[in-house]
Amino acid sequence: MVLFRSGLIACLLASTSSAFAFKPTAQPPAFAQRNNAPSTRSPVNLSMSGGADAVPDLKAPPAIYAGAVAAGAAKASASWEKIFKLGIAAGCHIGFGSYLAITVGGACPAIAEANPGLQKIIFGAFGLPFGLIMTLVTGAELFTGNTALVTGAVMEGKTSVKDLIKNWTASYAGNFVGSLILAYLAFKSGTLGAAPASVAIATAKCSMPFEVAFTRGILCNWLVCMAVYMASGCASLAGKMVAVWFPISAFVALGLDHSVANMFIIPLGMLRGANISVADFLVKNLIPVTLGNIVGGALCVMGLYGSAYGKWFKPKDE
Repeated sequence: MVLFRSGLIACLLASTSSAFAFKPTAQPPAFAQRNNAPSTRSPVNLSMSGGADAVPDLKAPPAIYAGAVAAGAAKASASWEKIFKLGIAAGCHIGFGSYLAITVGGACPAIAEANPGLQKIIFGAFGLPFGLIMTLVTGAELFTGNTALVTGAVMEGKTSVKDLIKNWTASYAGNFVGSLILAYLAFKSGTLGAAPASVAIATAKCSMPFEVAFTRGILCNWLVCMAVYMASGCASLAGKMVAVWFPISAFVALGLDHSVANMFIIPLGMLRGANISVADFLVKNLIPVTLGNIVGGALCVMGLYGSAYGKWFKPKDE
């Protein structure tokens, strides 16, 4: 009986195993042909950064220079009217930045007395950086940035001196108009109250010798154009903001002079009672600062990188 049960169980196990065993079956002819045919589709490579053709977040240094030159050529090719209109926008943007800086950083007398360095950082961090960010993101025309970009396009043979003069004059005039409009609106708004910062800053800016204002203009636009130059190499808005924030907050904290910012700051101080004449504004500040800004943007920034990555100061056959 025991032997019979053992034999029965063994038979059942054997039959169950055969029932569940995998038995390969022949593929249908059509499927087999499709499966064995060589694939004509190219492989697709995917990556978290957007694939092989994705734009890098930060360009390589030579590509940054090439992009800055291309941007300068595009700016130079625009019409005088378009540049002038976008120049008004940029003047307003920089004016807003200066307005905020005076409102926040210029209203910290206790901090300025106890910790002057901290007050300068506050004055630099809040205001001008956001003004330049608005300018760059919207494509507005800022004279100080154009001293670098358009000069680079001329030196690389991408545009003419005539177009450079057109771009500089149109953007400068537009910046001046936009700055004056915003200065008047800020004055009429009454938001500054009785705070003396705007008058004190304007008076100090028109009390410098010519060579001091000229030198501060060079140093200022060196930093401003570095911000513009680095931002042109960034693909993301966050990258552009970081590229702008550090150099711009630095030039303000250092007490350097930006011609377009001064087109807002000094007229605002004059409207609020600063003892400054139009001649003082132009001769003692705006003219020397503008000349210094040109040197800072054209030579200190674009000249350096143009000699390294471009054709600046090199023989024509090189």
